[in-house]
Amino acid sequence: MLQSHERIFCALDTTDVSEAVQLSKNLKGYVGGVKLGLEFFMANGADGFKQVADTEIPIFLDLKFHDIPNTVAGAIRAVAPLAPKILTIHTQGGSEMMRRAQETAIEEADKHGLEKPWVVGVTILTSLDENDIGATGIEGAVPTAVERLAKLASTNSLDGVVCSPMEITLLRETISEDFKLVVPGIRPAGSAVGDQKRVLTPKEAVDNGADILVIGRPITQAPDPIKAAQKIAEGLA
Repeated sequence: MLQSHERIFCALDTTDVSEAVQLSKNLKGYVGGVKLGLEFFMANGADGFKQVADTEIPIFLDLKFHDIPNTVAGAIRAVAPLAPKILTIHTQGGSEMMRRAQETAIEEADKHGLEKPWVVGVTILTSLDENDIGATGIEGAVPTAVERLAKLASTNSLDGVVCSPMEITLLRETISEDFKLVVPGIRPAGSAVGDQKRVLTPKEAVDNGADILVIGRPITQAPDPIKAAQKIAEGLA
Protein backbone atom coordinates (compact mmCIF):
# COMPACT_ATOMS: atom_id res chain seq x y z
CA MET A 1 0.00 0.00 0.00
CA LEU A 2 1.28 3.45 -0.86
CA GLN A 3 2.30 5.77 1.95
CA SER A 4 0.60 9.16 1.99
CA HIS A 5 3.52 11.10 0.52
CA GLU A 6 4.05 8.47 -2.19
CA ARG A 7 0.64 9.33 -3.63
CA ILE A 8 1.78 12.86 -4.48
CA PHE A 9 3.50 13.61 -7.78
CA CYS A 10 4.53 17.24 -8.04
CA ALA A 11 4.02 18.81 -11.46
CA LEU A 12 7.16 20.78 -12.32
CA ASP A 13 5.62 23.31 -14.68
CA THR A 14 8.90 24.80 -15.84
CA THR A 15 11.26 24.57 -18.79
CA ASP A 16 14.25 25.48 -16.61
CA VAL A 17 16.37 22.37 -16.00
CA SER A 18 18.19 23.86 -13.02
CA GLU A 19 14.92 24.78 -11.35
CA ALA A 20 13.49 21.31 -12.04
CA VAL A 21 16.60 19.62 -10.66
CA GLN A 22 16.64 21.77 -7.51
CA LEU A 23 12.95 21.20 -6.82
CA SER A 24 13.43 17.46 -7.34
CA LYS A 25 16.35 17.38 -4.92
CA ASN A 26 14.38 19.33 -2.33
CA LEU A 27 11.20 17.28 -2.67
CA LYS A 28 12.81 13.83 -2.81
CA GLY A 29 11.42 11.80 0.08
CA TYR A 30 8.54 14.24 0.62
CA VAL A 31 6.60 13.28 -2.52
CA GLY A 32 6.26 10.10 -4.54
CA GLY A 33 7.79 11.71 -7.61
CA VAL A 34 7.66 14.61 -10.02
CA LYS A 35 5.85 15.14 -13.30
CA LEU A 36 7.63 16.46 -16.38
CA GLY A 37 5.34 17.54 -19.18
CA LEU A 38 5.43 18.38 -22.84
CA GLU A 39 6.84 21.88 -22.43
CA PHE A 40 9.82 20.65 -20.42
CA PHE A 41 10.55 17.75 -22.75
CA MET A 42 10.28 19.85 -25.90
CA ALA A 43 12.65 22.43 -24.44
CA ASN A 44 15.20 20.04 -22.96
CA GLY A 45 14.66 16.58 -24.44
CA ALA A 46 16.10 13.38 -23.03
CA ASP A 47 19.13 15.21 -21.64
CA GLY A 48 16.94 17.42 -19.45
CA PHE A 49 14.99 14.38 -18.30
CA LYS A 50 18.22 12.59 -17.38
CA GLN A 51 19.42 15.53 -15.30
CA VAL A 52 16.24 15.37 -13.25
CA ALA A 53 16.43 11.57 -13.12
CA ASP A 54 19.94 11.84 -11.68
CA THR A 55 18.32 13.08 -8.45
CA GLU A 56 16.87 9.52 -8.22
CA ILE A 57 13.31 10.77 -7.82
CA PRO A 58 10.60 8.83 -9.72
CA ILE A 59 9.38 10.67 -12.81
CA PHE A 60 5.97 10.81 -14.43
CA LEU A 61 6.67 11.63 -18.09
CA ASP A 62 3.45 13.22 -19.28
CA LEU A 63 3.71 13.45 -23.07
CA LYS A 64 0.19 12.20 -23.90
CA PHE A 65 1.11 10.24 -27.03
CA HIS A 66 -1.69 10.17 -29.61
CA ASP A 67 -0.95 8.91 -33.12
CA ILE A 68 -1.25 5.78 -35.25
CA PRO A 69 -0.31 2.60 -33.35
CA ASN A 70 3.11 2.15 -34.98
CA THR A 71 4.13 5.71 -34.21
CA VAL A 72 3.03 5.53 -30.58
CA ALA A 73 4.84 2.21 -30.17
CA GLY A 74 7.95 3.83 -31.62
CA ALA A 75 7.64 6.81 -29.29
CA ILE A 76 7.41 4.51 -26.27
CA ARG A 77 10.38 2.54 -27.57
CA ALA A 78 12.33 5.81 -27.72
CA VAL A 79 11.58 6.98 -24.17
CA ALA A 80 11.56 3.58 -22.41
CA PRO A 81 15.34 3.60 -21.75
CA LEU A 82 14.82 6.78 -19.68
CA ALA A 83 12.94 4.58 -17.17
CA PRO A 84 10.00 6.84 -16.29
CA LYS A 85 7.68 5.62 -13.56
CA ILE A 86 4.53 6.65 -15.46
CA LEU A 87 3.84 7.35 -19.15
CA THR A 88 0.69 8.81 -20.70
CA ILE A 89 -1.11 8.16 -23.95
CA HIS A 90 -4.53 9.39 -25.15
CA THR A 91 -7.31 6.83 -24.87
CA GLN A 92 -8.98 8.43 -27.90
CA GLY A 93 -6.21 6.89 -30.01
CA GLY A 94 -8.22 3.67 -29.95
CA SER A 95 -7.89 0.04 -28.92
CA GLU A 96 -5.00 -1.03 -31.14
CA MET A 97 -2.94 1.99 -30.19
CA MET A 98 -3.43 1.28 -26.50
CA ARG A 99 -2.57 -2.41 -26.87
CA ARG A 100 0.57 -1.65 -28.85
CA ALA A 101 1.64 0.95 -26.32
CA GLN A 102 1.40 -1.50 -23.42
CA GLU A 103 3.02 -4.35 -25.36
CA THR A 104 5.93 -2.10 -26.32
CA ALA A 105 6.39 -0.87 -22.76
CA ILE A 106 6.61 -4.49 -21.56
CA GLU A 107 9.02 -5.50 -24.34
CA GLU A 108 11.33 -2.54 -23.79
CA ALA A 109 11.41 -2.95 -20.02
CA ASP A 110 12.42 -6.59 -20.45
CA LYS A 111 14.99 -5.67 -23.10
CA HIS A 112 16.69 -3.05 -20.92
CA GLY A 113 16.23 -4.80 -17.58
CA LEU A 114 14.06 -1.99 -16.23
CA GLU A 115 10.85 -1.80 -14.23
CA LYS A 116 7.96 -1.38 -16.64
CA PRO A 117 6.38 2.07 -16.45
CA TRP A 118 2.71 2.42 -15.79
CA VAL A 119 1.08 3.21 -19.12
CA VAL A 120 -2.00 5.27 -18.33
CA GLY A 121 -4.56 6.72 -20.67
CA VAL A 122 -5.75 10.30 -20.68
CA THR A 123 -9.55 10.36 -20.81
CA ILE A 124 -10.97 13.90 -20.89
CA LEU A 125 -8.54 16.70 -20.04
CA THR A 126 -9.37 18.37 -16.72
CA SER A 127 -9.37 21.78 -18.42
CA LEU A 128 -12.47 20.72 -20.38
CA ASP A 129 -16.12 20.78 -19.33
CA GLU A 130 -19.30 19.59 -21.00
CA ASN A 131 -19.53 22.60 -23.31
CA ASP A 132 -15.93 22.08 -24.43
CA ILE A 133 -16.29 18.40 -25.28
CA GLY A 134 -19.62 18.97 -26.97
CA ALA A 135 -17.99 21.48 -29.30
CA THR A 136 -15.53 18.77 -30.39
CA GLY A 137 -18.32 16.33 -31.23
CA ILE A 138 -18.16 14.14 -28.11
CA GLU A 139 -21.76 13.49 -27.11
CA GLY A 140 -23.05 13.16 -23.57
CA ALA A 141 -21.89 14.33 -20.16
CA VAL A 142 -18.19 14.39 -19.22
CA PRO A 143 -18.49 11.50 -16.71
CA THR A 144 -20.15 9.33 -19.35
CA ALA A 145 -17.32 10.00 -21.81
CA VAL A 146 -14.67 9.37 -19.16
CA GLU A 147 -16.28 6.08 -18.09
CA ARG A 148 -16.50 4.88 -21.69
CA LEU A 149 -12.85 5.70 -22.38
CA ALA A 150 -11.65 4.23 -19.07
CA LYS A 151 -13.45 0.95 -19.75
CA LEU A 152 -11.84 0.87 -23.20
CA ALA A 153 -8.43 1.43 -21.58
CA SER A 154 -9.04 -1.37 -19.06
CA THR A 155 -10.19 -3.75 -21.79
CA ASN A 156 -6.99 -3.04 -23.70
CA SER A 157 -4.70 -3.74 -20.73
CA LEU A 158 -3.58 -0.24 -19.78
CA ASP A 159 -2.44 0.13 -16.18
CA GLY A 160 -4.89 2.92 -15.51
CA VAL A 161 -6.18 6.28 -16.64
CA VAL A 162 -5.83 9.95 -15.94
CA CYS A 163 -9.19 11.33 -14.84
CA SER A 164 -10.50 14.35 -13.01
CA PRO A 165 -11.47 14.10 -9.33
CA MET A 166 -15.13 14.22 -10.32
CA GLU A 167 -14.96 10.80 -12.01
CA ILE A 168 -13.04 8.85 -9.34
CA THR A 169 -16.08 7.39 -7.59
CA LEU A 170 -17.77 6.41 -10.84
CA LEU A 171 -14.68 4.57 -12.09
CA ARG A 172 -14.09 2.84 -8.77
CA GLU A 173 -17.63 1.48 -8.95
CA THR A 174 -17.25 0.10 -12.47
CA ILE A 175 -13.60 -0.92 -12.98
CA SER A 176 -11.19 -3.24 -11.11
CA GLU A 177 -9.51 -1.94 -7.95
CA ASP A 178 -6.13 -2.78 -9.53
CA PHE A 179 -6.77 -0.21 -12.27
CA LYS A 180 -4.77 2.91 -11.41
CA LEU A 181 -6.41 6.33 -11.20
CA VAL A 182 -3.96 9.20 -11.71
CA VAL A 183 -5.72 12.41 -10.80
CA PRO A 184 -4.80 16.02 -11.62
CA GLY A 185 -7.12 18.90 -10.76
CA ILE A 186 -6.18 18.58 -7.09
CA ARG A 187 -6.27 21.75 -5.03
CA PRO A 188 -5.69 21.86 -1.25
CA ALA A 189 -8.42 23.79 0.57
CA GLY A 190 -7.98 27.52 0.00
CA SER A 191 -5.83 27.14 -3.15
CA ALA A 192 -6.67 28.90 -6.41
CA VAL A 193 -8.44 26.69 -8.96
CA GLY A 194 -6.45 28.16 -11.88
CA ASP A 195 -7.21 26.58 -15.27
CA GLN A 196 -8.77 23.43 -13.83
CA LYS A 197 -12.55 23.11 -14.10
CA ARG A 198 -13.12 19.84 -12.19
CA VAL A 199 -11.31 19.84 -8.83
CA LEU A 200 -11.28 18.27 -5.34
CA THR A 201 -9.04 18.50 -2.27
CA PRO A 202 -6.33 15.82 -1.84
CA LYS A 203 -8.16 14.11 1.04
CA GLU A 204 -11.44 13.99 -0.88
CA ALA A 205 -9.72 12.50 -3.93
CA VAL A 206 -7.93 9.74 -1.99
CA ASP A 207 -11.02 8.92 0.06
CA ASN A 208 -12.90 8.46 -3.20
CA GLY A 209 -10.25 6.06 -4.55
CA ALA A 210 -7.48 8.01 -6.29
CA ASP A 211 -4.07 6.30 -6.42
CA ILE A 212 -1.83 9.17 -7.53
CA LEU A 213 -2.48 12.90 -7.03
CA VAL A 214 -0.85 15.33 -9.44
CA ILE A 215 -0.28 18.63 -7.66
CA GLY A 216 1.73 21.52 -9.07
CA ARG A 217 1.42 25.16 -8.10
CA PRO A 218 0.20 24.61 -4.51
CA ILE A 219 3.62 23.03 -3.91
CA THR A 220 5.97 24.68 -6.41
CA GLN A 221 4.73 28.21 -5.79
CA ALA A 222 4.54 27.88 -2.02
CA PRO A 223 7.04 29.91 0.06
CA ASP A 224 8.36 26.55 1.32
CA PRO A 225 7.60 23.71 -1.13
CA ILE A 226 8.76 21.03 1.31
CA LYS A 227 6.40 22.24 4.03
CA ALA A 228 3.57 22.48 1.50
CA ALA A 229 4.16 18.88 0.41
CA GLN A 230 4.39 17.71 4.01
CA LYS A 231 1.12 19.42 4.92
CA ILE A 232 -0.67 17.75 2.01
CA ALA A 233 0.75 14.32 2.93
CA GLU A 234 -0.22 14.79 6.58
CA GLY A 235 -3.76 15.58 5.48
CA LEU A 236 -3.91 12.22 3.72
CA ALA A 237 -2.67 10.16 6.67
